Amino acid sequence: MDQGRSSLFSKPQTLQSGCVVAVSLWLSACMPAHAPVDLAIPAPPRYEALHARTTQALTKEWPQLFGSKELEGLINLALRDNPDIGAALARIDQAQALTQQAESLLLPTVNGSFDAGQSMAPGTLKRREPPFNATRSKQFSTGASASYLLDIWGRYRSLYNAQQAEAQASLYDHQSVMLATASAVTNSYFVILSAQDRIALGRENIATAQRILDAIRGRLSVGTASALDVAQQESVLAAQKALIPQLQQQASQTRNQLAVLLGRPPEGFTLTAKSLNGLKVPMVQAGLPSDLLRQRPDLARAEAQVLAASANVEASRAAFLPSFSLTASGGLESMTLKTLLNPHAAANSLLAGVSQPLFDGGNLKAQYQGETAREAETLAISRKTVLTALSDVENALVAVEQSRRQEVLQQEVVTASRRATMISEERLKAGTIDIVTLLAVQQSLFQAQENLLSSRLQRLQASLSLIEALGGGFQKPDNGFDDGPALMTPQKPRDSAPVSSPPPVEAP
Repeated sequence: MDQGRSSLFSKPQTLQSGCVVAVSLWLSACMPAHAPVDLAIPAPPRYEALHARTTQALTKEWPQLFGSKELEGLINLALRDNPDIGAALARIDQAQALTQQAESLLLPTVNGSFDAGQSMAPGTLKRREPPFNATRSKQFSTGASASYLLDIWGRYRSLYNAQQAEAQASLYDHQSVMLATASAVTNSYFVILSAQDRIALGRENIATAQRILDAIRGRLSVGTASALDVAQQESVLAAQKALIPQLQQQASQTRNQLAVLLGRPPEGFTLTAKSLNGLKVPMVQAGLPSDLLRQRPDLARAEAQVLAASANVEASRAAFLPSFSLTASGGLESMTLKTLLNPHAAANSLLAGVSQPLFDGGNLKAQYQGETAREAETLAISRKTVLTALSDVENALVAVEQSRRQEVLQQEVVTASRRATMISEERLKAGTIDIVTLLAVQQSLFQAQENLLSSRLQRLQASLSLIEALGGGFQKPDNGFDDGPALMTPQKPRDSAPVSSPPPVEAP
């Protein structure tokens, strides 16, 4: 890109007119200089939070790593029918059409024509006194014309390169939308299954609280417990029952969100999976920070936008220089249709033109400054995108490791709490424990089990965040715009007929 800039203005082509050459060289020297700005972000040698347990290679088939065919099916449906992905595909078509328009400026324009006309001149133009006789005339013509703008300074080539880079950015934007959609579907799936796990746990806790309540009522009947003890345990039981509607609401609302992601109404579908325990926790390789640019479509999109902005700057610089045009036309003209094809009716013209802006009130300068400012903006945004990507990976790696440790430790808490609860119930039957201690042990078990389920969900979400931070197996094409999307390829959008597939979650 830098080499193209230097050669574009340091070696202008020789023109026949020495005056035009002198003016062009003077204008080229007076044009504002433009130097590319480097992002100046040193690539770290490795991720600080990288852990040795991340051993699985990340590919575009990453949904398979969770071990759920149902989840894979939901993601495929979303990639086919999601409205945001459909809009991104339409933006690709728009960008490619604009690219074709920009490319047409590099080619000659040829037009064909056929005209037939009749005119009448009033007699009052030839005589001052009557009789006045109008003069009628006819004219027929056919021919073709061609015009061509010589792109000596590369202005139209730069505009084409800019639009081509924008079209490439739209491809990467499509990849980003696909990755975000697949991630959102996966996370919704996790939340629904987690809510079902918590509902099942809540019902187990209700059974436990009811069993203890029955034991306390038995002690009340023999005078070893008080009405206050019974009321306290009834409160624990009521609190556990009150959690169920809230969890059912969460499952239903997340189901509706999943339906939107799948591009369909929320009514009439269910999930076959009922628990997070059937899912695997993938441990993907993070690779090197220097490879992240090839692994995230948003970084590739930012790079393409920088290239587009740079090409627009080049085009605005070239606008300071003269423009050259060639126009040729040829055809047949005659007063009568029968002589139109006569060789003597031939007519032609050839025109070469040079146009040089001399005074435009600072318009060209303002355009150049605006494009330079836009380039600086895209560079700053690109720099922030790179830094954010590095931070996302580091945060995800930390979350993956710490959530794993948290789940292991929380499992130990649950094991100890269950053992304490069993001992407490035995002592309750023997009448050797006070109710306050029993209530504390019982509440500790309920909370520990809830925390364990939350830890399981957080660990899966952390793995998903790492996959998303690494770009979801995206690989940027090496040979540019002609390569198609490299992430998960969506199917053709569905027709008007409904598609039978895994439906949303049924209410527990």
